[in-house]
Amino acid sequence: AASLQVRDLVNTPTEHMGPDELEAAVRQLAATHGAQVEVVAGDALLAQNFPAIHAVGRASHRAPRLIALRWGDASQPHVALVGKGVCFDTGGLDIKPADGMRNMKKDMGGAAHAIALARLVMARQLPVRLTLLVPAVENSIGPNAFRPGEVIATRKGVSVEIDNTDAEGRLVLGDALTRACELAPDLLLDFATLTGAARVALGPDLPALYANDEALAQDWLAAAQQERDPLWRMPLWRPYLRYLASGIADLANSSNTTMAGSVTAALYLERFVADGVRWGHVDVYAWNDGDRPGKPAGGEAQGLRAAYALLKARAAG
Repeated sequence: AASLQVRDLVNTPTEHMGPDELEAAVRQLAATHGAQVEVVAGDALLAQNFPAIHAVGRASHRAPRLIALRWGDASQPHVALVGKGVCFDTGGLDIKPADGMRNMKKDMGGAAHAIALARLVMARQLPVRLTLLVPAVENSIGPNAFRPGEVIATRKGVSVEIDNTDAEGRLVLGDALTRACELAPDLLLDFATLTGAARVALGPDLPALYANDEALAQDWLAAAQQERDPLWRMPLWRPYLRYLASGIADLANSSNTTMAGSVTAALYLERFVADGVRWGHVDVYAWNDGDRPGKPAGGEAQGLRAAYALLKARAAG
């Protein structure tokens, strides 16, 4: 059922699955399992210091927001889940070509995975304290769209020069990861349809796994093998941070090279993960390009069963 929920959320056209509908899906989940939901939306994002989420989503007629769900016993280990909720991605002012924009209703696939994983955790009553964070935006084109060359603020206090408005997912995730780390989780996992570069490297069926903790990476890969839900670990090769250097800000959101695009995106996210927090990131396609047995064309859950097996095994022991 959780895998089917990922498919349904991803397959729903953006007109019926914008930030507000994604919020409604989280609220419905919370009502079913007795969780609490808090939402910061619109200009309240600026007042409550989520400036990057606001910058990306402000040009849409549907307000950007950060959706937070909390569940479980405070005495249990704290697991934080973050999912990229870009409900449609035009690329912004660095507009995508038509073929690149065609399936961008799926750019909230990371949020769909995080929501479905939260559903599994709550439905199976895992002995954890759960926080789910979904930055939900539509990256639209309009007179107030954020622009290449701007320097934007982030919750972390890291200034970011906008090299490319189509590298927006990492911007909204940065604020959400910062918020997650403020809650001092024992484990932080994020899911995102983050880069085409991951698909160039690994193809559509094999999500890229990044982790800053060796035990977490090995446990996750073991769970993937056990569940036949494959992942492939990629390196957080920190020398490539040079590709994100900016002359006027702490960091650029994209590089001027086509090299190592998935790695540099993961390194960007790591900049917003607090020291000492065990973190794993999955760069996922969330899509089947054509019909295959058991894999209908359209949205797909990838790495979801492995992530649940990882959490289940860690909760048990």
